[in-house]
Parts: sequence; structure tokens; C-alpha cells
Amino acid sequence: MPNASARPKHSRRTRRRRREDPARNELVSSSLESAQQCLFNQDYGTAFVHYLLVLNLAPMFKDFAKESFRFTLFKWAEELDSVGRIQDLFDCYEQALELFPADEVILNSMGEHLFRMGFRDEAAGHFHKALKLRPDYPEARENFYRVANWLVERWHFLMLNDHGRNQKYQQAIQKAVQSGCNTVLDIGTGTGILGMCAKKAGAAEVYACELSKTMYELACEVVTANGMDGSIKILHMKSLEMEVPKDIPHRVSLVVTETVDAGLFGEGIIESLIHAWHHLLLPPQRGENEFREQSATGRVIPAGATVFGMALECVEIRRYQRLCVSEVGGLSMAAAGELRSPVSCSSEPDDSTEPYTTERLSRLPGGYKPLTEPFTALSIDFNNVQELEGLSSREVQQIRLPVIQEGELDALAVWFQLHLDEESSLSTGPQEDTCWEQAIYPVHSAKGFVLKPRDELIVEISCRDAYLRLCCVAVLRDGHEIRLDKRLDSRHSGNPISNPNPEAELCSALACLQTGQNQTKDFCMLECSEMALLNNQDYHQSFCSALGKLISQLKVKCRNQEQGSRAQLDLADPANSTDRSDLLYVLDVSEGFSLLSLIAASQGHVKAYSSVEKNKQQDVLKRLAHSNNIPEQQVEFWLNHMEDEQGMLQRPSREKLWSAIILDCVETCGLIRQKLMEKASLARCLLEEGGRIFPERIVVYGMLVESDTLLLESAVQGQEPTLGFNIAPFINQFTVPVHVFLDFSTLECRHLSESVELFVLDLMDANANYINREVKVQASSAGRITAVPFWYHIYLDQEIRVSTLSHNSHWKQAAAVLQQPLEVRAGDWVHLAVKLHKSTISISAHVDNSPQPVE
Repeated sequence: MPNASARPKHSRRTRRRRREDPARNELVSSSLESAQQCLFNQDYGTAFVHYLLVLNLAPMFKDFAKESFRFTLFKWAEELDSVGRIQDLFDCYEQALELFPADEVILNSMGEHLFRMGFRDEAAGHFHKALKLRPDYPEARENFYRVANWLVERWHFLMLNDHGRNQKYQQAIQKAVQSGCNTVLDIGTGTGILGMCAKKAGAAEVYACELSKTMYELACEVVTANGMDGSIKILHMKSLEMEVPKDIPHRVSLVVTETVDAGLFGEGIIESLIHAWHHLLLPPQRGENEFREQSATGRVIPAGATVFGMALECVEIRRYQRLCVSEVGGLSMAAAGELRSPVSCSSEPDDSTEPYTTERLSRLPGGYKPLTEPFTALSIDFNNVQELEGLSSREVQQIRLPVIQEGELDALAVWFQLHLDEESSLSTGPQEDTCWEQAIYPVHSAKGFVLKPRDELIVEISCRDAYLRLCCVAVLRDGHEIRLDKRLDSRHSGNPISNPNPEAELCSALACLQTGQNQTKDFCMLECSEMALLNNQDYHQSFCSALGKLISQLKVKCRNQEQGSRAQLDLADPANSTDRSDLLYVLDVSEGFSLLSLIAASQGHVKAYSSVEKNKQQDVLKRLAHSNNIPEQQVEFWLNHMEDEQGMLQRPSREKLWSAIILDCVETCGLIRQKLMEKASLARCLLEEGGRIFPERIVVYGMLVESDTLLLESAVQGQEPTLGFNIAPFINQFTVPVHVFLDFSTLECRHLSESVELFVLDLMDANANYINREVKVQASSAGRITAVPFWYHIYLDQEIRVSTLSHNSHWKQAAAVLQQPLEVRAGDWVHLAVKLHKSTISISAHVDNSPQPVE
């Protein structure tokens, strides 16, 4: 307690004043002066060191120097980042936070650096701290929303909202615990729900592990809130690193896990279960004749899985995986070589590719056509360690699938049935209402190949590197084998089929566009979104038309100026009359692979600067330029000469401004690109008279909808606890107000209004812009407004526009999900408050029940 000393009290003594240290004061004064001088000279590194010295020696200067210190830190960090001195960068931020531990601006800035470098967990922690210090700090809030999509992926909400899945897991765990499995390890615990199920079922000891720092901390909060923090031990580590007795005191009798993705093995379940059987689990029950106590044996939930597949035709999958057009914006693509997405399942695994992507088949625009009946690809017993260990060394299995209807072969779709125990299972099939998507194995090598009834498709199935790999290798037609992979000699097949007809084999090679060594040499990989962009003919044609109009206008202007100048020179000195035609300059700052610079250069009288960085992609553009008769000197890759991004929008020369600057305005996910308005502001300063930014204007449109699907994917729903556990308040902290990568054409929803203009971004006229707008929308039907999906009309000029809602758009849509659904009646007026902050759109809504004037 205070003043509990046994010493007698004396009269209060005068506190001794701290003795002034002239040398210290002199050092502080000179260092502060040096810091300010270095800052003036843009010597940020030295200025930062001086500020550190001053603020450590004289903390009373913190308030005075805070703004200058922040500025110095951020500038010095930019320099360190540009030269790759990453450790020094973070050391500087650590030193800054020792001085200003509660500075939300420094915390947010460090979080941004962490996120850019892939440290998402750590970034989220800094954004979260910044928000706790200042809840209304918009930069930190937007950053937290962006990183939350990475850290707590939307399927966590879907899983917790999937009542059937939750109940089946709970019942299987309860049955196992009651049969004697009373020590449990939950691998990849997530929110901790499966471990809590085991404890609730009566398990004596429960352990859990989680690799994600964010999910680990979330699980700890959830377990504590449910009164189990003393009875469930959660470890922040991979199960592969766990040891007995270092991390858990002894082997457990039950492992529960749901570390499965759409392709079953993609989250490493095979490796983790092999390790668990060898190091963490009791040995399995050997057989009915062995008298072994049930509690002395180990088992796994789920007990196993059966994998199914199906060949299909799907235009939507096709346009994201391979080039489907022969011409883009007036350019012939014949010389492009082989362009392919990074999703490729070949018999020879490549670290640069993924074997499959994922889609929800039931939501694909345009649907899909099954070309074969579903087939069983593989079965696996998770309680048989020998089978798990032998999975990667299994011989390649080759199966023949009868083709049931005609169609172009685009992909194999894969799903599975997860056997929780002998009685209960979960299916991830395309017809199921489940939280899982399906795995998609695109077929690149069969471009344009049409399967016909009575054909047999030959598929190879392997698990060489613990990934499930399915590869279409050949088609049997009329007794002949048509190869779909690069191995044209059927003798290399695991199950050779004779083909004595060399003419048929030659036709096979031609049909599959296998052009030998040249194809391998010209191979180039593009992201799926870049491939879909190439296939978006409407966009490129619209751009070509709009740019052609601008170039024609500027050419006329240049000719008029030249004629006027020539006339003046002729009057002064006719001997000096020469043709001084000048090039128009176009700058493309699009993200990733873009043909817009080539389309610009093809207009003639234009020198175009391309933003494409990767060497192979630059080679593709060079080949296309050559084959389309575009002079080599008309296209330049300006990023090859840039040391950093500071000069991104510089002029091509001292005398010349840009005729056109092409900005990439919308992310594929459906959001406005960050710092778009800042880039537009800079671009306007660099345009010649009559020059233009492409696009010049973006109009945001939206609609009121009722969609339970969006709610289920955005937060844990309902007032009832999940399986009796209090989880929603904790994971719903990671709810984000804007749902991205949305396909509005297939979203399950009810339209409650017509589409309406929400916002306008004018990239050519800064005075026309605003940051807030009130929009009135009349409800056309009664219902609950749960979200406002939005999309964009992108105006390349006053007349030519493209829509991100069109069926062939490479962009997806986004939706602002309301915090609370809003009940409306038909005819009600809804007021939407639309705000734009640093390219981020937010929308709130309320119903106006007052009478509306008749116009």
C-alpha cells in the first residue's frame, strides 16, 4: 500500500533541481541545427540520425520536432526501400516507434511497408494498433480493410455460417471422444472451433496449433471468451515443427483438422498427417484381433476422402486461361507465340505454375457443359500412414473417359467427398450448397479441340509432389490416338496405344497446334487477369477508336502549326524551309501486360512508351510490333531505364509534353486503383495542349439488392452462437465493408431498385471532382437492402466508353455491404451517402419516409 514504509516521516525536503549540462545542451542544439540543415539539403539519412540523437537526449523536443521527424523518416525509408536496404528500413521504424510508440501515423506507415513486402500478419498488427489509437484515422482503416481480406479470408465466414458442415464435424468429434479418444490435437485451428468441440465433448486434454499470427491471436481470444483458456493449449507454430514432449507432453489419440482446399491436398494435409502419425499421434488400431485399448490408439478426423472429376466446356474458364482471339485492337496476334496462364497441370511439375485454380461452378457466367460423366479420380485413407507415404510415389494412373456430348475441351473440374468417419461425410460437389469451391485444371494444349460423342478422353492422375495432378493427355477417336500434350510419340505414354498411321499422327500434331521447338522458345506466361484482358476485344477496340480520334486531331493541329511556322520562316529566309514534322508521344502506365502502347504506335506518327517490365513479355511485344509493321524505334520500354518510380510520369524530353497518358484505373477485383486521383493530377501537368488522359472520366453506378449470399460471405450471421460457442464478435472484427471479386451477373440476389449513378471521377478536370455525394434511389420492390453492388462506365472520351459490367469484361464487380440490413417498401426513397477517400469508395444508407415532391 502507499506510504507503508516503517521509517519515520520527516519534514518535506526541497527537491534538488537537475544540474544543467552545458555540453549536452550544446550537442542537442548543434544536432538539431544539423538535422534541419540536412533536411533542407534532402540528406534524409543524416538528418534522421541527428533527429534520433536530439530526441533521445532531449525528449522535451518531441512535440516540437514530431512533424519534421516523421517527414524525415518517411523520406529516408523511401530511399532505403529503393536500394533494397530492407533491414535498415525496419530498424529505422523500430527506432522511431521507441521514441513515439503511440504515433498512429508511423505505425500505419510501417504497416504499409510490411504489407508491400509480404508480412501481412505484422502489417495487420500495426494497422490495428493505429486504429485503436485513432479510430477515425481513414488511412489506417482502409489499410486494415485491405489486409483483412488477406488475413481472414472470406471462406472463414462461409465455413462458420455452414451449419450442416459444423454439425457434422461436431458429431464426428463427439463420437470419437466418447469412444475413448480423450487427448486431441487440432491442426490448423483457425478460430479454435474444432478444438472447443473436442473439449465440450469431454476430452481430457486438447491442444491446437495455428501458423497464421492473426488467426492464432483470434483463436486465443475466442477460447478465452468461451471459458476454455486454461483447458486448451494453443501453439503459434506449424504442426510439422511440433515435438513431444517439448510442445505437447505426450502423443494424442485424436487429430482433427480441416486443412484441405478445393484440390484437397493444397494446404499440405498429407505432409502434416504423415508427421503427426510419426511424431504426435498414438499408433493406429491394427485390427479386430488385437486386444488393444481404444484409448491407446490414434485416429484422424476426417478419416479419408474420395476425389471426383469431370471434363467440361466453359467459355468463362477459357478466356482466363488462354488466348481466344486472333486480333486485338487491330493487331494480328499470330506472332505472339504461346501465351498461357500460370495455371498449368503438366506431367512435369514446374515451380512457376500452379496445378489448378478454383471456381464455384454454379456461379460461372454462361455456365458450363459436362463433356464426360463424373469419374472417381482417387481415394485416400488418412488413418493409413503407409498409404499417405506412398501417395507421392504412386504410379501415374491413366483412365479413359467416354465423351457424352460434343464440346470444346477447356478444363477438368475436381471436387471431393470428405469422410469424417464411417457414417458421416461432406461433399464439395458443384451441386452442393457448400463453403468450398471446385478445383479447375485448365487444358492449354487442346486449343480449339472439340470432343465428340464416342471419343474417349485419356486422363493421367498423379500426386508426385503431394499435389493432386490431373492432365488430359490424349483422345481416342476411331481407333487413333490424338495427343493433347507435347509428347507426340505415343510410346512415351504410361499405357501405350499403337498408332500405325503416321498421317493421323501428323494431323494430330497440327490439330493441337504443336509447332515443336519454336513453341517452347516463344512460350510466355501471363496472369489470368492479363489473359482475360487480352481477350476483351470490346475494350481494345474502343481504346483504338478513341486514341485514333485523338491522334487525328493532334496531327491536324501539328500540321497547322507547322504550316504557320513554315510560312513565317519562308518570309524571313526561304532557304531555311524544311519539313520538321514531330512525333506525338504516348505514355502507357498500365499495370502488368498491356498492348495499348503497340495500339498507339500502330496509329503512325506516334512514339509509345510501354510499362511492360518482364523480359519475355517485352519479347512478345517486339515480335508483335515487327509482325504488324510497327518500326522498332516507335516503341520504348521506359521502365528499363528507371531506377525507381519517382520519375514514372516524366516528360520524354525537355521540349516535349505527352500527347496521351494511359492510366490503369480499376483493379481486376472491382476497386478503384489506389492513388488514382494523385496520378491523374500529375498526369494533367504533363499533357501538351489538346492532350488527354485515357480514360478521361469514370462514372460509378450501383443498385440496391437483397443478397443473403453477400451477408454469409462477409460476416458470421445470426444471434445464436456457433455450435454454442461465442465466435462471431471476434472474427467479425475482420469484416470488411466492401466485398470484392464479385460477379454480379450470377450473384444470388433480388434487385430492389434500378441502377443509378453514384459518383463521377473526372481525371481531366480537377474542379469537377468532389469527395461526398448524396444520392436518392427509389426502391422498386419491398425487401431488405443488404448491399449496394457497384461497377464503372469508363469513358475514354466524351462518346466512347466501356463498362466493367459487360459479359466479356476482365474486371469483376464490388459491393458495399451495409452494417445492418435496411427494410424498405416499394416506392420508398433511400438516401445513399457516397464518399471517396484516396480512391476508396464507401456507402451508407438510410430510408427517407417523408413525402417526396412531385417533379
